[in-house]
Amino acid sequence: MFYYINGTVTVLEANLAVLDCGGVGYACHTTGYTLSQLQVGKQQKLYTYCNIKEDAFDIFGFSTKEELNCFNRLIGVSGVGPKVALAILSSTSPSQFTLAVMTGDEKTLTMAPGVGKKMAQRIILELKDKLTGELPEMGGAAAVVPTAAGNKASEAAAALASLGYSQSEIGLALKGVDVEHLSLEEIVRSALRAMVMQ
Repeated sequence: MFYYINGTVTVLEANLAVLDCGGVGYACHTTGYTLSQLQVGKQQKLYTYCNIKEDAFDIFGFSTKEELNCFNRLIGVSGVGPKVALAILSSTSPSQFTLAVMTGDEKTLTMAPGVGKKMAQRIILELKDKLTGELPEMGGAAAVVPTAAGNKASEAAAALASLGYSQSEIGLALKGVDVEHLSLEEIVRSALRAMVMQ
């Protein structure tokens, strides 16, 4: 439907941002993370997901493609609807969410209201393989990592790919990281820091 909406922010409320585009105010359900990036009166682009039902037409808007990707993955999990997905992404950033799934961190997911241990386990179970499964599409980005590091390097590369980083960016970021001795979470955090400095 809409790929993105680009307009002036006119209203900011809990889980809601309104963007004025040519005199039409588009109400976008959103997360605390996206709301923290917005200011009333400023021009903003939100990447969107449209939820169309018989009695509703809801627009969900996100400040980054990474957050939209996380939202789409979440609503693809059985039993997770848009409201729960928004709650999860309001309590974490896209990178924190991806790390939580990749490392099996239920605690981070259950910080969101309405998310219990069973739902957190289901999210991790259904999404971890999908995130790791994206690795072959990267054309062997993990090949630049020493093979002794094995699985951790591959999982870290998959986590970074799911956040939208390219093969070359991931390869450069992982080059200087001690993948043998660090935990998966520490590897991804180190790589993200390296990318910021590139």
